[in-house]
Amino acid sequence: MGWMQDETGLGKTAANYVPLTPLSHLQRAAVVFAEREALVYGRIRRTYAAYHGRVTQLASALTKAGIQPGDVVATILPNVPAQSEAAFGVPACGAVLNTINTRLDVDTVAYIFDHGAAKLALVDSQFLPLAMAAIDLMEGPAPLIIEVPDDQAGVPAMAAQQNYEDFLETGDPAFKWVMPEDEWESLALNYTSGTTGRPKGVVYHHRGAYLMTMGTPISWELPLFMRYLQIVPLFHCNGWNHTWMMPALGGTVVCCRDISAKAVYDAIADEGVTHFGGAPIVLNMIVNAAEADRKPFDHTVEVFTAGAPPAPATLAAIGKLGFNIKQVYGLTETYGHVTECIWDPEWDSLPNDEQASIKARQGVAFPMMEDVTVVDDQMTPVPRDSASQGEIVMRGNTVMKGYLKNPEATEKAFAGGYFHSEDLAVQYPDGSIQISDRAKDIIISGGENISSVEVEGALMHHPAVNLCAVVAKPDDKWGEVPCAFVELKEGAAAEEAEIIAFARERLAGFKTPKAVVFQELPKTSTGKIQKFELRKLAKEL
Repeated sequence: MGWMQDETGLGKTAANYVPLTPLSHLQRAAVVFAEREALVYGRIRRTYAAYHGRVTQLASALTKAGIQPGDVVATILPNVPAQSEAAFGVPACGAVLNTINTRLDVDTVAYIFDHGAAKLALVDSQFLPLAMAAIDLMEGPAPLIIEVPDDQAGVPAMAAQQNYEDFLETGDPAFKWVMPEDEWESLALNYTSGTTGRPKGVVYHHRGAYLMTMGTPISWELPLFMRYLQIVPLFHCNGWNHTWMMPALGGTVVCCRDISAKAVYDAIADEGVTHFGGAPIVLNMIVNAAEADRKPFDHTVEVFTAGAPPAPATLAAIGKLGFNIKQVYGLTETYGHVTECIWDPEWDSLPNDEQASIKARQGVAFPMMEDVTVVDDQMTPVPRDSASQGEIVMRGNTVMKGYLKNPEATEKAFAGGYFHSEDLAVQYPDGSIQISDRAKDIIISGGENISSVEVEGALMHHPAVNLCAVVAKPDDKWGEVPCAFVELKEGAAAEEAEIIAFARERLAGFKTPKAVVFQELPKTSTGKIQKFELRKLAKEL
């Protein structure tokens, strides 16, 4: 890098300025924590020295395969070691990492391959048919496919494409990593869920990811050598950037291919897992685990939860099982979590129900954020009275560069110098925010705004309810009314009238569901309930 001194002689030099990048963490860990356990997956146990070595060979192999700096390399992988290796190996050759959701349909995967212009894709054997079918639908050049089998999970190679381990062997162990010359260089490309129209490509830079890895340990009060269960899919905000963070702490990532209550309890009891992140649906799964799937453990497990507002009833229940839950909030466009519910020790004396309600708040800005607030349509902050509603907006270094090939959407998202979340919330006197609803999920009945989150929170207290979602149902008189979709606990029973009566005891009459449907709820791979599907069903009732 060529450096220019300014006239004061106080300019940037190679000695005093290094572009921020999470790649630096693994470079350091390979020396400082060389023999510490970095990755665990079944029989696989890799030290930081070995982890760094495989990442280096991957970066070299990608370069030899023709990948140039700035090219996109995709993955269709569950949370297996190869996905963690790609998190570092792809940017270590200067390329941009595009982790693709394994649950997407063929048409959407084809769109992402085309839109992102992936030159190469690492694909788990289970999802190889999906990738090949997507290639058949592509309009542009197809990516080179490298197959990643998973012997640990009994997913053998289909042997139709080059094998990942063979591909790594082509790499040079002495390859010099391509570090960014500018920390604004693109690091990752992540696609939004695309519930309305085509998904948008969210572009991350090295600086933002680095600052996420610095802010998270402060907010989560993380220790060195933590053992982290990788539940959050790495195709979801790059696992909230936790994989890039772990080498900074010398921590151990315990990979988790298939999420189940048994897998969580086993990892805690057998692998000594101390931390994990997960959507509220994961917490619910742990609370309602069958006795045969539970294992005793004697330490407190620290948990970040995000993805949807957790019900206070769920938070109260899991707190009694040895898990300490911290609610965080963010979006794909903000690299994951950017607000946290900071606990005030004065709240320790409150009744458990009140504590759970406070923990259900999305909280205040992380230290790497500049500002997170709630504003009205004129960008004026709403009163901090816990009642006035507005939109959550934010600004800071962990906001995306923008949407790939979509300047109009980028301009709209950044209007007024803030990123617009489209989430509705109230703000408390201490500055903490609490989501009322997604703008598109608010129910307007007879001119009254009804928060679906509030109604769901009330229903989750019913002992038979496992999960629920409330959406608008068209109504001739009121315009729309609340309709509840309820997934019951295994072996439990309930009637529509019973659920409605239960809600009426806790809510104003106009907020009470006017219809209840019992069924399994449609969910995304990250545990979010797909309300757009339920809205379609509600229209047909």
